[in-house]
Amino acid sequence: MILDRINGPEDIRAVSPEELPALAEEIRAFLIERTSVNGGHLASNLGVVELTMAMYRVFSPPKDKIIWDVGHQAYTHKILSGRKNDFTDLRKYGGMSGFPKQRENPCDAFNTGHSSTSISAGIGMAEARALRNENHYIISVIGDGALTGGMAYEALNNAAQLKQNFIIVLNDNHMSISENVGGMSSYLNGIRTGRGYNRLKEQVADTLGGIPKIGQPLVTKIRNTKNGIKQLFIPGMLFENMGITYLGPVDGHDIRKLERVLEEAKRLNHAVIVHVLTQKGRGYEPAEKHPDRYHGVGAFDIATGKPKKKKEHMDYTDVFSRKLVQLASKDSRITAVTAAMPDGTGLTAFKRHYPERFFDVGIAEQHAVTSAAGLAAGGMKPVVAVYSSFLQRGFDQVVHDVCLQNLPVVFAIDRAGLVGADGETHQGIFDLSFLNCIPNLTVMAPKNRWELEDMLEFALSLEGPAALRYPRGQAYRGLKEFRAPVEYGRGEVLYRESEIALFALGSMVSTAEHVREKLKALGIPCTLVNARFAKPLDTELLSELCGTHRVLVTLEENVFSGGMGSAAAEWIAEHRPDTEFFPVTLPDAYVEHGDVTVLRHHLGIDSDAVLKTILERFFPDVRDGLRTGEKE
Repeated sequence: MILDRINGPEDIRAVSPEELPALAEEIRAFLIERTSVNGGHLASNLGVVELTMAMYRVFSPPKDKIIWDVGHQAYTHKILSGRKNDFTDLRKYGGMSGFPKQRENPCDAFNTGHSSTSISAGIGMAEARALRNENHYIISVIGDGALTGGMAYEALNNAAQLKQNFIIVLNDNHMSISENVGGMSSYLNGIRTGRGYNRLKEQVADTLGGIPKIGQPLVTKIRNTKNGIKQLFIPGMLFENMGITYLGPVDGHDIRKLERVLEEAKRLNHAVIVHVLTQKGRGYEPAEKHPDRYHGVGAFDIATGKPKKKKEHMDYTDVFSRKLVQLASKDSRITAVTAAMPDGTGLTAFKRHYPERFFDVGIAEQHAVTSAAGLAAGGMKPVVAVYSSFLQRGFDQVVHDVCLQNLPVVFAIDRAGLVGADGETHQGIFDLSFLNCIPNLTVMAPKNRWELEDMLEFALSLEGPAALRYPRGQAYRGLKEFRAPVEYGRGEVLYRESEIALFALGSMVSTAEHVREKLKALGIPCTLVNARFAKPLDTELLSELCGTHRVLVTLEENVFSGGMGSAAAEWIAEHRPDTEFFPVTLPDAYVEHGDVTVLRHHLGIDSDAVLKTILERFFPDVRDGLRTGEKE
């Protein structure tokens, strides 16, 4: 196999042009096979195989810096840089990340995981290159979907001022995760369909180039002309009018054409956009037909494309989706907003039932939040469905545009807590911290699927803003018998005993339930409380628990700093300093990729780890007795 000869970034340049199509097919087969075992981002990676190969033949990583926007399409880049043997442990704990990571390989120039960042990072690196008098190329790869993000526009505006080479590769596959929306998508559609310009350019260049002596100088002069003929054939000329040279569109699966246009881009002493047309999911029929379904996948059967693990029960996203549609049928003021993720956040059903009340704003979380504020100010009840890690991007808008005005916007925060294989950039472990500090905002989390339904209805009944966080994966079906009405700022006592009280929030209630069962088996009476609200904290209940229990333990799937445990610690230190207190939280650190079960144990928040910590801190006699029994 040709792929066997690829063991480092230089090796692809030794592959003959005639062998390149075969190598591309080998890479696709490799990606399909490995992703079918470990899961990962498939469709986006299948679409950039030839583009990545061309960049590695034209440029010289790691000297030249390739910055991948989002980075979930960097699998071929990892193969070509010498990491194909690491795909065995792709996205596993301790194994290779599914995103670029500088600590992993020198060819990973910049850590990425969120959208619309690569141009900004590339400009900064270009300025650093100039200040250090270095000589290498910087290439920022960005998708057409990522161009809907405001940060990308800010960067493009800045890129026009550069007086040095900077290459932006626009990977245009008509998709972000779902189908693209908005004006940029329409603009690029115009370019895709207006390809007469390129045909004319090639014909003119071929004709003039054949004229002795004066032919090539004429071609060069025409190439350096920014307007003129282009203005007739490409609608808007957005990039050229901004001062950025535009090259393309070029077939993203034709390596010869890609190499030619990238070589042309290298000759320019300013910013240049190379517009590349690719097919998301190319080479694998199920992914070609349904690229959105194969954006991020679990293990699947290659022959059928079907997941190996079937969903047995509804996950939290499904529960949210169904309940929102039900509530919207009774209240015409309820609207739904997403930032390019109707499928991932569960809004596809709402879109189908109430298309006039559904708003997909593209990859633009800041705009999503402020537009929701506008909807609320206009008398509607907007629900912004967003992943926890992506809401970070709209923090200022939550503070300034929603909460400052006390507008009734509901934030349905999916993927809160550990999400697993996507790693540091996607773990939703900071939302309690950055939301708890905002005045007027109510922050809550359900213990199970039924409480999610009740909390969503409750959130929509409030006069001000509310955030409702829930984890990725199967909705918890335990504790069904406990379904007391949701009361503002009040926790729910599930089991009332003595000695130790477990005060748990959201996903950690089920963990606390298991800890309680294990403590009871050891003869330790235990109270279990479903906190329900991270803000406002039920300090009345905390006071009662401190007065009737020796030990209070809070449990949350969030970092300590700024979270529920931090708030409880401050209150206890001021009002009940005699109480023995311990917060179970995630460490104040970025959490790498891996299976969630493995991560929970490693980070000390699964029931076994929590039990061990409680016994060591507060019940050493019981712990020592267990150890003696183990030895005997």
